[in-house]
Parts: sequence; C-alpha cells; structure tokens
Amino acid sequence: MDHEKPTVCVLDASTYVGFWILKGLLSRGYTVHAALQKKETETEIEKKIKEMERVDESLSVFTVDIMDYHGILVALKGCSALFCCLDNPDGYDDMIVDLEVRGAINVVEACAQTGSIEKIVFTSSLAAAVWRENICSEEDVDERSWSDQHFCRKMKLWYALAKTLSEQAAWALAMDRMLNMVSVNAALVLGPAVSQQNPRSTMSYLKGAAQMFENGVLAVVDVSFLADVHIRAFEDSSTIGRYFCFNQIVNTDEEAVKLAQSLSPLLSLPPKYECQGSEAYAERLRTKKLSKLVEGTA
Repeated sequence: MDHEKPTVCVLDASTYVGFWILKGLLSRGYTVHAALQKKETETEIEKKIKEMERVDESLSVFTVDIMDYHGILVALKGCSALFCCLDNPDGYDDMIVDLEVRGAINVVEACAQTGSIEKIVFTSSLAAAVWRENICSEEDVDERSWSDQHFCRKMKLWYALAKTLSEQAAWALAMDRMLNMVSVNAALVLGPAVSQQNPRSTMSYLKGAAQMFENGVLAVVDVSFLADVHIRAFEDSSTIGRYFCFNQIVNTDEEAVKLAQSLSPLLSLPPKYECQGSEAYAERLRTKKLSKLVEGTA
C-alpha cells in the first residue's frame, strides 16, 4: 500500500500557475488546501476550483487576504508544505510592487508560525534575475543572478521589481525563521488559454521583451512542465536554493514570430510579416540545477 501523501496548500491557487500546480498535486494523490485571494469578481479559474471541490474530497477551498496574516494561518492549518504563487491579475505598477512584497512576507511568516510546515516552494520569475544596467556585458545568467531594483525602477519594470523584491524578502525571512524554502524562477509561462486566463501578467513579463531577446535571456516554459518542477522541488528532499525553469530560449527571429503567434491576440504581428533573417543571439541563461532536478539527481 502506498504511503499516504501529506496535505499541502497552494496560495494563490486561482493564479494561472497555481491552478496547474493544484491539478498536478491532486492527480498525484495529495490532499490540497486551495487558498484563493479575495477578488471583486470571480474568475473562470476560481469557478473551476469550486466545481472541483464539490466532487473531490481531497480538495478544500479557502478564501484569503494576503494582507490578513490570521486568514493565511487558517488555510495552512494541518499542511506540511506551501506552494506560494503570488501574482496580480490586474497587472503591475509601483503600488502593486509593495503589496506583493508585503504579501510574501505575511505568507512566509504564517508558515513560520504553523508548526506543521516542512517546506515552502516559492514561485518567482526569471524577471527577478535578468534585469540590470550591464547585462549585455555578462556571459552567463544563472541562479546566482538578481535583477537590480534601481534599474527596474528607472525603466518602470514593475513586474520584474515585484518578483525581485518579493523573492528577496521571502528568502530573508525564511532564513531568519530557519524555514526550508526553494524558489522556482519561471520563464514566460505558456499553455492552454494563457492569453485569456493570464493576459496581464503575460504582458507585464514581456515589458522589455526586445532587450531580453537581444541579450539572449528571453525564455519560455510550458505551464504543465513548470507545475511538475514545483512538485518535484517539494518531493525531492535534496533541493536547495533557486531553480531557473524554462523549456526554450527564444533567440532567433523565427522563434520570436512563433512566440508572438502563440500569444495572439495579446501580441500581434504586422500583416504579411516575414522573418528578416536567421541571426541567432547568444543564449545566456544557464540552469544546470533544473536538469539535475528533472533527472532526479538534484
């Protein structure tokens, strides 16, 4: 008989990535607390999760406000792990940056006060690593790299700034509270209905896309693969630190066109657009850690 799997929490399970992590956990036999952030109007994903709760005894839904520390504690009760997937469905500006950072701090502090939490898997972004003034002069960008907050503010890269500061705040608090945490730094997330279900976060990530493309750090990841990496990062006791997560680096004109087409109607190409050449920009992202995790040797 299989060992009974523990209860885990996904917060916010109503984000595009959070929903796919939730589905992956349920398919593997986990009992899941799906914590949904309060919103003015119910989204398509939230409706699906509530429908799933009615037919799946392994799923319990909680509505939380990430500014309400005590509400988070209720969702975490009895859980051995938290998958933290904070994202703002309405896009990013300088005010949202502060809210996401405060939310990340509240969530990690709640984990510290919940005696049952053994591991946090924190969803971050490659945008928290690729942005700084001198990026074109650096050879490699890997898990040791961080985006420069002053550069992000100057260029109004609010999504990148939010992901950088919230991840750094989460790491600082997790280390202070001696919590076991890993982060998964996702590339631009692609998958079914992403243009309809995750439009503003997608466009927020793509601010500065031309510079990322020319510097060899524009990458994409399939949402199903990304969810699987999160679950592997939880299940593998040897995981530590940050993990860049991407399937492909977009570094040719042809690949950029395919990316734009896959994100229609969010992105549109001029009528009768033709690729202008076959130049390939040097790939700059490195992720040996991801390869080891996927191969089961993390």
